[in-house]
Amino acid sequence: MTIRINLKFDVFSCRHYVSFEYLCSKIKIMVNIKFGTDGWRAIIAKEYTVDNVMRVSEAASKWMLSKGYKRVVIGYDCRFAGKMFSEYAASIFADNGIEVFIDENFASTPMVSLGVVKLKADLGIVITASHNPPSYNGYKLKSNFGGPTIQKEVTEIENMIPDSVPVSKKSFKAHTENSMIKFVDLEQMYIDHVLEYFDMDLIKNGVVMAYDAMYGAGQNVIRRLFPNAHLLHCEYNPSFNGQAPEPIHRNLKELSELVKNNPEINLGLANDGDADRIGLYDEDGEFVDSHHILLLLLYYMYEFKKEKGKVVVSFSVSNKVEKLAKMYGLDYLVTKIGFKYIAEIMIHEDVMVGGEESGGISVKGHIPERDGIWMGLLVMELMAKTGKSLKELIQVIYEKVGPFKFNRDDLHLDEEVKQAVVKKCQNGEIKEIGGRPIVKVTDVDGWRYFLDEDTWVMVRPSGTEPVLRVYCQAETTEKVRETLDAAHKALLG
Repeated sequence: MTIRINLKFDVFSCRHYVSFEYLCSKIKIMVNIKFGTDGWRAIIAKEYTVDNVMRVSEAASKWMLSKGYKRVVIGYDCRFAGKMFSEYAASIFADNGIEVFIDENFASTPMVSLGVVKLKADLGIVITASHNPPSYNGYKLKSNFGGPTIQKEVTEIENMIPDSVPVSKKSFKAHTENSMIKFVDLEQMYIDHVLEYFDMDLIKNGVVMAYDAMYGAGQNVIRRLFPNAHLLHCEYNPSFNGQAPEPIHRNLKELSELVKNNPEINLGLANDGDADRIGLYDEDGEFVDSHHILLLLLYYMYEFKKEKGKVVVSFSVSNKVEKLAKMYGLDYLVTKIGFKYIAEIMIHEDVMVGGEESGGISVKGHIPERDGIWMGLLVMELMAKTGKSLKELIQVIYEKVGPFKFNRDDLHLDEEVKQAVVKKCQNGEIKEIGGRPIVKVTDVDGWRYFLDEDTWVMVRPSGTEPVLRVYCQAETTEKVRETLDAAHKALLG
């Protein structure tokens, strides 16, 4: 018998952890769980319940056993009830005879991925919804190489998710007592790794930083690495103060003002909820997007660290990155959107820099994983070694590839309207934008419409949210805004 219930409540108003756990245990919603571009994400206490987390964990456990795998690392970020969900997941893995390593405290996605490598585990699980709104939680899969599990294996796990909820054999506490579940300090492991790689004294002598954790899992690492940093939103707040923890300018106005109004600060750094994405501000409080960060890292890795290898980026990244890669004589490859596609190439080929428009970037010499803190440290190291400010370094890049600006609008549309726009794009109905003819269209993952060599608009439905994203690159901020507004009319008219 199926019982349909309609519950309306705010999960963040639950005052007692035990009462929320009890509620989740009583809600039986057997949903068809699908993984998007970066894991499974759903609304807490709607589709994201203890039962459904257990179902996914059962599938991942059975998949591991089918491969002969025996060891998993589990972490959770600062989202609501992350600890509870992770403990239920851990119990299912332990029930299946899989050794579990779990941190008692919150950890970032890169910490879990690094932990998988350091502990020689076969799989990593991160209970996180990354940059999604606070009502969401999620479930990311990480492979033994320390990066996102490839699509083929994600699909295999997805196809093994049972229709019924597995019966728990032992409690989390019982599994810790019989040593099937062991506690590890993923944060300390990560900090030790940073200290082995970076000259922190050099960086701290050259950079005075402001940091916005967006209430996310990067807060303690930065506090420990940079005791004198100016900190924002570095406390535990699972509601994220009502804002999605995505490190883009419209969500970081307070950080921008802090940097702008304090002359001693020469860099602002922000990370998303699980600290795998990056946002930066220069010394004037001007936002530095991921396209510019990718260019800076490519410049640093090639010209200073003397590295070689491919440059691999997702479809929404600026074509300026391709221009610089070709200037250096480096192979360049574009993938579908989702860092797992970049990671799959990184584990098989020699990749120097890989990254996405959304702020997820990885470089050679680190795990094949997005890591917002590690990328921030690399930019700071570049500043410290050259003695140049972030603004000056960007001018160096502009001298090589030309100036440009970028922005993105997220259109929250009714599904019918959204699908109508997608159909227009699929049918080739977009012929001009703002009276300017389309000179070229590419469609690796979405549709990119070029108005000239360096001016383009891209349209793509989100893979993790009910949103249509519209991206634009142009020479100036004003031209970007003008072109985006014109694109809205062309798409919705």
